[in-house]
Amino acid sequence: MRVHRIAMTLCVLALTVGCSRSDPGITTSVKMRLAADDTVKAAKINVDTNDRVVTLTGEVQTPAEETKAVEVARATKGVAAVVDHISVVPTPSPTPTTGRLPAEPAGDLSITDVALTADIKTRLLADPFVSGLKINVDTKDHVVTLKGVVGTQAEKDRALAIAREAKQVARVEDQLTVRKR
Repeated sequence: MRVHRIAMTLCVLALTVGCSRSDPGITTSVKMRLAADDTVKAAKINVDTNDRVVTLTGEVQTPAEETKAVEVARATKGVAAVVDHISVVPTPSPTPTTGRLPAEPAGDLSITDVALTADIKTRLLADPFVSGLKINVDTKDHVVTLKGVVGTQAEKDRALAIAREAKQVARVEDQLTVRKR
């Protein structure tokens, strides 16, 4: 776990420097900073950026997590404003009859959506045939959506293949467009 946290922190630092200019870069920087923050449980926070305005949606367990998520987003380089649409949903209490928490949903969800997004974005940035800074990666319930404009059909195909190859991806939604020449 400690190695994972160190790796995530290094990714955050590298991506923060390289990604702070474009909307997809800002989105990635905010997501990475949320994932690295110990207070914020970013697994259920979605980040979208339009004209440097970051919109946070999803669920957290406490008001403190919501406040910290907004603070982290505001402190990210390149962010002009933050729109907070986060809902506070407390952790379920044990049932009175059994004293146990409700059962978890079936399936292995050991990799969170945020970690999956970070993994795919890191792979896109590392691939020499893909312009990873121009591709926004969003993940919800292990469904990955790629958005942005790429230079060629080959680059689009490569980006989609990278996303599909990541572990625990249920499906990849293609919202990439090829720039007309």
